Amino acid sequence: MELAKRVQTLTPSSTLAITAKAKALKAEGHDVIGLGAGEPDFNTPSYIIEAAMKAMQEGHTKYTPSGGIPDLKDAILSKMNRDQNLTYLPSEVIVTTGAKHALFTLFQVLLNKGDEVIVPAPYWVSYPEQIKLAEGTPVIVKAKEEHQFKMTPEQLEETITEKTKAVIINSPSNPTGMMYSEDELRAIGEVCLKHDILIVSDEIYEKLIYSNDQHVSMAQLSDELYKQTIIINGVSKSHSMTGWRIGYALGRTEIIQAMTNMASHSTSNPTSVAQYAALAAYKGSDEEINEMRKAFHKRLDALHSWLLAIPGVSCEKPMGAFYLFPNVIRTANSCGFKTVDEWVTALLEEEKVALVPGSGFGSPDNVRLSYATSIEQLEEAAKRIQRFVDKHQS
Repeated sequence: MELAKRVQTLTPSSTLAITAKAKALKAEGHDVIGLGAGEPDFNTPSYIIEAAMKAMQEGHTKYTPSGGIPDLKDAILSKMNRDQNLTYLPSEVIVTTGAKHALFTLFQVLLNKGDEVIVPAPYWVSYPEQIKLAEGTPVIVKAKEEHQFKMTPEQLEETITEKTKAVIINSPSNPTGMMYSEDELRAIGEVCLKHDILIVSDEIYEKLIYSNDQHVSMAQLSDELYKQTIIINGVSKSHSMTGWRIGYALGRTEIIQAMTNMASHSTSNPTSVAQYAALAAYKGSDEEINEMRKAFHKRLDALHSWLLAIPGVSCEKPMGAFYLFPNVIRTANSCGFKTVDEWVTALLEEEKVALVPGSGFGSPDNVRLSYATSIEQLEEAAKRIQRFVDKHQS
């Protein structure tokens, strides 16, 4: 039996692959330090868990509207108004089974065969694959390290064709943790308006920022950009709720309605209990969330300094998310490896430290390290990497 062509072109997730290999080694009894996780290591705050239990006890275990329960939609709209001074109608928001599903559904309703979506690299691994599943064409723009891995307006302008339908902006970014400034967003936004290109603004890491800079959404910058932008967000990273699978999209009514119609024939609705948990998240205190952010900031400072002490490693210090994305190609070559992928594989086998090769993010000279683990584990990982490098360079 031949599988559908749409799945034959998919590239397996590099993050899941390295995680699976690390788990296999752990199962064999090895002391593996995994720095591949794309999720906070903190448990979901207790008041959110209690809200979910209460929802179950009150019988909120049935189907809900496909686009989300009205109370959660209202809470999302209040959050957008409170945090970003943006006003949306209930018809302009859909609650989805995670932010990933919001993106998947958006591309399904937006793209026709051959439509192009511009994807700055380094990129989150699922962007190109989701575009391909919608029969679109991902057009990769290589953002330079000296530009903090951010696409310039000039790069965007020269990449646009008559087939360009949308561009993805992820700020703060996975895998780099870098953020676009307001001026940078304005410049990119002007190019999008000039060519009537939809802006897909992935803001899932908006609450995890470790500088004095504030998160800025493209939709905040002008009435025209507000209309041209679809915001993707969720509670997974901000409230340590990755397993609850609640995301959302905000934008033009006709696009949101099409997404809702499609969801009604695929997932039916996001999990009812998880929606009530997300409702509590947006109505509750940010105290535990702020404590989580402080812990991430401390880990970032420590791990960044430890990495820079390793010969050949260069690394821009990110402003958000919970990843570092160092360039290690010189280190890998000096250790006798032709590629970073080979270096990562050997590091896992010899020192039991799991990193994600940058090739999966469109940047083969880099690796992604998640600091969503204890600072003790991060320090031990840095020591093991240093020992590995010393051994192979000697």
